[in-house]
Amino acid sequence: MPIDVLMPALSPTMEKGNLAKWLKKEGDAVKSGDVIAEIETDKATMEVEAVDEGTLGKILVPEGTADVAVNTPIAVLLGDGEDASAIKAGAPAAKPAAAPREEFEESKAPDAPKSEQPTESGEAFSAVAMPPEPEAEPEPDVPAGTEMVTQTVREALRDAMAEEMRRDETVFVMGEEVAEYQGAYKVTQGLLQEFGARRVVDTPITEHGFAGLGVGAALAGLKPIVEFMTFNFSMQAIDQIINSAAKTLYMSGGQMGASIVFRGPNGAAARVAAQHSQDYSAWYSHIPGLIVVAPYTAADAKGLLKSAIRNPNPVVFLENEILYGQSFPVPKLDDYLVPIGKAKVVRPGNHVTIVSFSIGMTYALKAAEELAKKHIMAEVIDLRTLRPLDDATIIESVKKTGRLITVEEGWPQSGIGAEISARVMEKAFDYLDAPVIRITGKDVPMPYAANLEKLALPSVAEIVDAAKAVTYR
Repeated sequence: MPIDVLMPALSPTMEKGNLAKWLKKEGDAVKSGDVIAEIETDKATMEVEAVDEGTLGKILVPEGTADVAVNTPIAVLLGDGEDASAIKAGAPAAKPAAAPREEFEESKAPDAPKSEQPTESGEAFSAVAMPPEPEAEPEPDVPAGTEMVTQTVREALRDAMAEEMRRDETVFVMGEEVAEYQGAYKVTQGLLQEFGARRVVDTPITEHGFAGLGVGAALAGLKPIVEFMTFNFSMQAIDQIINSAAKTLYMSGGQMGASIVFRGPNGAAARVAAQHSQDYSAWYSHIPGLIVVAPYTAADAKGLLKSAIRNPNPVVFLENEILYGQSFPVPKLDDYLVPIGKAKVVRPGNHVTIVSFSIGMTYALKAAEELAKKHIMAEVIDLRTLRPLDDATIIESVKKTGRLITVEEGWPQSGIGAEISARVMEKAFDYLDAPVIRITGKDVPMPYAANLEKLALPSVAEIVDAAKAVTYR
């Protein structure tokens, strides 16, 4: 069936852009990876690559159109044997707008989608661009009937930091562009205005330096929140994180600890290539002395960040750039906390257990929906915390389902899924009715091209196939 080509985002905070030029015309054949158009903002120009093959059936947004909202359909691709009559009447088209972009308000930042494999019906969907919401299972300490508000992950993280900074004057934020620019991803928006430059500190572009400054402040009794513009840059500071923050409590015989949070986006975004797409989940969860958190929903992002700030140990808080603009329900409570080290069953089932975390949950939940159509009921577990790992929740689920699939965007060797597989083999081997299957990113550096990036990441189809294999369907 026809596939919509959507207006992509040049950055997580981009809301609109100008469609500068079409490089293909209606009726042209299009291959995956072909450049079909150019879009631009006041800061950058980007080529739009096709991620599917077909014929450019209809251009919905003419070149020269200004202020096209991100994720607006701009064209329609037709598959083999299809003609323009297959295009639904009344397809949305952007309206040209000559007015300049308004000054930045609260960012909702829709993010660029990553296409998924088509379903059996032939319809293409993206678990990342349209993530399914997990079933609402409130934490045990959330009173029944608590009002829920809809927030983006970005807003939830900001509120968590603001609440903790109001609660404890020793908490402060530091990092590149966190103050005057309101954060590279607008996560720290408004904090400078409320708390001032003494507690919201812009730093030079030197991760080794400002991470070390943060560790020193923590050792002296303050509670820094150190933002990395991306965790890829934390490699410049890894000596400070591991040798100074993680080991000092042990090496000082318990006399000195570091209550510090290292936070920022982790893993792949959209077409930022190998050096800006790495997943550090397994890296940091390997280290004694560190706590590692990787939330999916806005509620967990808020509750876990508040818990991380209060924790007396160093916490690596792994966010995801694609999730920043996604909205979820968040309990409206004065002090909402989520316990560190506790996984959550977000979808009950009895045929196969699917375990994931962070953005991997988008694939896991969408796969569970597809499997339900095939009468395979998957139990989906969100790890939320990677160290300490809640293997008890996983094992209880495996005892019920007898089958396990792990999902992560990181590489397969020595990954989170490998660790889970080993623990289940040690503690629940006799309950397994099939081998554990790991769905991971491919064992290659992340490609830049959109079509190759799609192939390098996990897909819903891979999880569905794995579930069918372990259930012998």
